Amino acid sequence: MPYRPRFAALLALTVALLVLMAADARAQFDHTHAAWTALLRKHVRIAADGNSSRVDYKGFAADRAQLQAVLKTLSAVGADEYAQWTKPQQFAFLANAYNAFTVEKILTRYPNLKSIRDFGIVFGNPWKDRFFTLLGKPQHLDGIEHETMRAPGVFDEPRVHVAVNCASIGCPMLGREAFTAEKLDAQLEDLMRRFLSDRTRNRFNAQTKTLELSQLFDWYADDFKKGGKSFLGYRGFTSLAELGARYAEQLADTEADRAALRAGSAPIRFIEYDWSLNDAK
Repeated sequence: MPYRPRFAALLALTVALLVLMAADARAQFDHTHAAWTALLRKHVRIAADGNSSRVDYKGFAADRAQLQAVLKTLSAVGADEYAQWTKPQQFAFLANAYNAFTVEKILTRYPNLKSIRDFGIVFGNPWKDRFFTLLGKPQHLDGIEHETMRAPGVFDEPRVHVAVNCASIGCPMLGREAFTAEKLDAQLEDLMRRFLSDRTRNRFNAQTKTLELSQLFDWYADDFKKGGKSFLGYRGFTSLAELGARYAEQLADTEADRAALRAGSAPIRFIEYDWSLNDAK
């Protein structure tokens, strides 16, 4: 009957249009994260040595509407859309979301707090409070970091610990640009090197001949010692001594001390983490 070919053609056209609409919806998300970068460049202050940063929370508070627009865009991404992205796009999205929602969490109490831990460790825990929506469900910061980014077989990227920022002085610095898929490996390596170059948090003690590392490397030692390669091809370590050897240039100031680190025999101690708010003021 003549209507069947017309119906089939109409159905095919409808399916094609739905596919194009779905593709267009995915294309709507800005994987350059330009709006988040604009806020970071405006409100993150880099130290003179380039190895740490402070956050102008007062400035973020003045731009709260712009921040919440970024958060709304992040929350609008559904699980199905996220699943279509490349792994670098997914990692960049999660890291940016963690950092942006952390700033928002601080602003809910700012300036009446001295540490993110002021929210509470048991009750009001800032990392376990489901105060936002991500990928279509109520989510908390631990859900992004520990249940997703650190989940075995997902990314296997130890540098996740320099990507997510816990709003504390002891934490690796918050950078002044959003993570993007195209630059992700270089961005993570840059932050790793800056963190290990900061003598207040990581160093080779020339007097005691000891490798002194941030407590972060104690808490997450298994992430750094599992070996293998990450989804970006980053080669892991079999020990923290091996980490010290690879980053001897950043951790030590003289060639003799760097040679001692590369020998891998330096004892290791951990520097107490500073949970003070990384406020620019």
